[in-house]
Amino acid sequence: MKFSSKVTSITPSTTLAITAKAKELKAQGHDVIGLGAGEPDFNTPSYIIEASYKSMVEGHTKYTPAGGLPELKNVIIEKFKNDQHIEYSPEEIIVTNGAKHSLALLFQTILQEDDEVIIPSPYWVSYPEQVKIAGGKPVFVEGKEENEFKVTKEQLEKVVTNKTRALIVNSPSNPTGVMYEKDELKEIGQFCLDNDLLIVSDEIYEKLIYGGKNHISIAEVSEEIKNNTIIINGVSKSHSMTGWRIGYTAGHAEIIKKMTTLASHTTSNPAVMAQHGTIAAYQQEDGSVEKMRQSFEERLHKVLPELESIPGFKCVKPQGAFYLFPNVKEAVQTGGFASTDEWVTALLEEEKVAVVPGSGFGSPDNIRLSYATDLDSFLEAVNRIRQFVQRKSS
Repeated sequence: MKFSSKVTSITPSTTLAITAKAKELKAQGHDVIGLGAGEPDFNTPSYIIEASYKSMVEGHTKYTPAGGLPELKNVIIEKFKNDQHIEYSPEEIIVTNGAKHSLALLFQTILQEDDEVIIPSPYWVSYPEQVKIAGGKPVFVEGKEENEFKVTKEQLEKVVTNKTRALIVNSPSNPTGVMYEKDELKEIGQFCLDNDLLIVSDEIYEKLIYGGKNHISIAEVSEEIKNNTIIINGVSKSHSMTGWRIGYTAGHAEIIKKMTTLASHTTSNPAVMAQHGTIAAYQQEDGSVEKMRQSFEERLHKVLPELESIPGFKCVKPQGAFYLFPNVKEAVQTGGFASTDEWVTALLEEEKVAVVPGSGFGSPDNIRLSYATDLDSFLEAVNRIRQFVQRKSS
């Protein structure tokens, strides 16, 4: 059987693969602790569930416009006014089946064959694959660990070509949890303006920030940069609504129009009851989001020192999201493993702890651990990892 070259060129998700292996071992009766999932371990707040249920009872179970309910677009517009102090019109908003769908539609809309997209690494696993599916070419720029995994203007200048179409900015980052400061965003934004590049700003973790810091969107920096930016966001992480599949995109009206046309021929519209739940999520906030954020911050303060105490582990302190991304190169080498991937497989098989190898994020010396799990389980996982490292190095 013959398959599309676009399908055969993409790499399966490392995150989903390790999660599937962990579930398989659990089904066999093993006591597996999974630290691979990229979703909050809290249920969706009850007021959102109730609003969604109410909408169905009232008969909101039919098709909606492909780009989302007008009332939801208006709520999103208000959200941008309140949180980022920037303004959009309904024509500049599309609601999608999750932020991942937003990105897929965007790349298929803006990329011609062999157009290049600059992707800072470490990166979320789906960025390069989505660019390839759209016929584009991912161009990677390494965010140095000594610079908190962030890229600089000087690095970007070395890779930009006449084929470069866009740059991805993910702040706070998956997998590192680091954030760009306003002056850094300003420099990157000006670089994109100077080189006529679209800025794709993935802000899905904007509500999960720690240490008293505030989220800054690159679109806030200036009106000129805003007009050159496409914001990707959603309620999956902020409101623990991963399964509801509601994301959205804000940006230039012509891009949004083309994305909406593409969506109309592929998915029709996001689930109507989930859209009504999202309206409630933003309009009826009851403190659940802040409670969840505080819980993640408390976990971070407790688990980071424990993780850093493991021999051969070094970790940049995250400022947002719910991941730790330690460098384990020393532990891997001391343990006699050829690669971090091999080390991760052995850890799962021997200690029944599932973490994600950094190779899937473009950083082969690191691993990603999600602390979106209960504290006792995470601390037990750290103890198992410590035992594993000590046993392999002895």
